[in-house]
Amino acid sequence: MGERVAGLLSGTSVDAIDVAVADLRLDGDEVVLTPLGALELAYPGDLREDLLAALPPATTTAEALTRLDTRVGQAFADAAQRALDRFGPADLVASLGQTVFHWVEDGHALGTLQLGQPAWIAERTGLPVVADLRVRDIAAGGHGAPLASTLDRLWLRDLAESSGKPAVALNIGGIANITVVRPDGETTAFDTGPGNALLDLAAARTTGKPRDENGALAAKGRVDEDVLRRLLAEPYYAAPPPKSTGKELFHSAYLDEFLPHTEPEDLLATLTELTARTVADACRGAGTVVASGGGVENPALMRALAANLDARLVTSDELGLPRAAKEAYLTALLGWLTWHGVPANVPSATGARASRLLGSVTPGAGPLALPAPHPVAVTRLRVAVPRREE
Repeated sequence: MGERVAGLLSGTSVDAIDVAVADLRLDGDEVVLTPLGALELAYPGDLREDLLAALPPATTTAEALTRLDTRVGQAFADAAQRALDRFGPADLVASLGQTVFHWVEDGHALGTLQLGQPAWIAERTGLPVVADLRVRDIAAGGHGAPLASTLDRLWLRDLAESSGKPAVALNIGGIANITVVRPDGETTAFDTGPGNALLDLAAARTTGKPRDENGALAAKGRVDEDVLRRLLAEPYYAAPPPKSTGKELFHSAYLDEFLPHTEPEDLLATLTELTARTVADACRGAGTVVASGGGVENPALMRALAANLDARLVTSDELGLPRAAKEAYLTALLGWLTWHGVPANVPSATGARASRLLGSVTPGAGPLALPAPHPVAVTRLRVAVPRREE
């Protein structure tokens, strides 16, 4: 008998709140994850704009962050309740929150801040909430990211073993990240660089729209090789993993020297090629690349990726996980592992000294009653097809 867990997050693009409900159970050393449903919900009112206004390189205040922490927590609470109303009750909520700053110096992560106070979620749903999932890994010497490596290592191991080549999970959000799972189970993961972040910023600055819908402008432009060469000179790409990044590096000021001198279509074509090139470089030698995240909905980006990759490119849907909701299901898994006393980081991916239990637990309406820690190491994950009601 498993538990039903609701997973919540908002990615680095601050596009929306993603929530997914999963049934999770243990079968020996295998986790069985059954997707039960997912929603993508817009931030209410002007909350998204206020969040974007607080991101680097902007300055902010303790008052502004406190207000945002409460408002994001309330928005997450509403999203969780809507998912429970839609897909049925749950036993637990897990929240990755909204990242607003990731503190990295000299290649070392020193801190991270996710907004979305979990007490609001617990108060609204009456359920215990596992949140603040990144910082324990950072305290143990890791980057607190990419936590997608936890799901990917378990999920793609059979694919890597059967093909004899590394299987790579690629998530294209504001920042793109990959998990490389080798046939022997060895796993590395890191942020490759910008996914949609610079594309969205360039579209907003040049067209006034939040994104280049369907990559239409990029498809009309041509890659400016000189601009691309200068962009590829960014030291982050050559840094060895483990590594992580965010909008504290790839922000609006990053594009300032290119905006006045490049036509919008050409700039978007060039930034699309930048994402595709840096991702493909990181995936060399893979047999299969399994893509998910918002960037998969951009045909221009997917064409550029296919042209640059020397591997088979598929979406996570083809392996049973909806591409738009994969990170929400990941969040549900992370919270559930913590609930069962199972360490949820992958040290070879994040750079932590060792495996750690992640997160902090906020009680729900009643006292906490955690299950006994699972005695068997978890090595694999299987995505099951939900049973249909007759």
